[in-house]
Amino acid sequence: MTLLRERSDRGQAAPSVRGGLLTGLLRTARPKQWVKNVLVAAAPAAAGVLFTAHALTRLALVFVLFTACAAAVYLVNDARDAEADRAHPVKCRRPVAAGQVPVPAAYAAGIVLGVLAPAAAALLCPPALAALLAGYLVMQLAYCVSLKHVLVVDLAVVTAGFVMRAVAGGLALGIPLSRWFLITTGFGALFMVAAKRYSEAMQLAGNDGATRALLTEYTTGYLRFVWQLAAGVAVLGYCLWALEEGGVPHTSVLPWRQLSVVAFVLAVLRYAVFADRGTAGEPEDVVLGDRALALIGLVWAAMYALAVADW
Repeated sequence: MTLLRERSDRGQAAPSVRGGLLTGLLRTARPKQWVKNVLVAAAPAAAGVLFTAHALTRLALVFVLFTACAAAVYLVNDARDAEADRAHPVKCRRPVAAGQVPVPAAYAAGIVLGVLAPAAAALLCPPALAALLAGYLVMQLAYCVSLKHVLVVDLAVVTAGFVMRAVAGGLALGIPLSRWFLITTGFGALFMVAAKRYSEAMQLAGNDGATRALLTEYTTGYLRFVWQLAAGVAVLGYCLWALEEGGVPHTSVLPWRQLSVVAFVLAVLRYAVFADRGTAGEPEDVVLGDRALALIGLVWAAMYALAVADW
């Protein structure tokens, strides 16, 4: 009876494998995280040139290229971490860890995408953008191999990935990037990255071998300090951007640029609720999974659009 029970328990613990190889490769490419690549539209939107045929076409291409680069990194990362992921309560369901995608197939697909994306960028995009994509790939692959095991550097690399997406849109269309734009984007990304790390540390504390090894070297107090500091700097940077022209008469109905500070601060405070609870997982899951945060985001986007249009 004991032997039968043990077999039953093992069967329940084993991750389910659904679909074939192509489905597994698609799942490994993390379609839910493609929403991060929408950041390529941030700089053009801020400059008020987003809704032109040239901008939309070029940004669609950049979105696809960044998605291919990110997918290449995910494939290589999951192939390298397959053994460790099998010991993780959630990551064990990843296709490579679950055996749906063989490790050699994941490596092969990652290498193909990693070569084709920068090559296409070199042919179709400005040289600076092609260099940015190549730099993104090198940095993220270095993260997979070793940098994710280095304290603080791991946070900086993941944060830089968000910033590079935002910068890519400006490079694609030749738009100068404001220093406040870069500060707000950088520290806003660090806020979400540190909040995610903090949540992982809170949820998986005491589960040896069930989480990334580096979390055992961080303290929850330190990670809390990082996301609180980053949130404060992001808010400060956004306020300085919004109030930079505060003394200049505006022709719009209301000072939308300055008023958008309220929505931005509310969004940060709402996100901080999940960070404080230790439930701030993937940023896209938090933003899309909370109606109040999504509503605040829509209000902010409307104010931002009205400020750009000077209505």
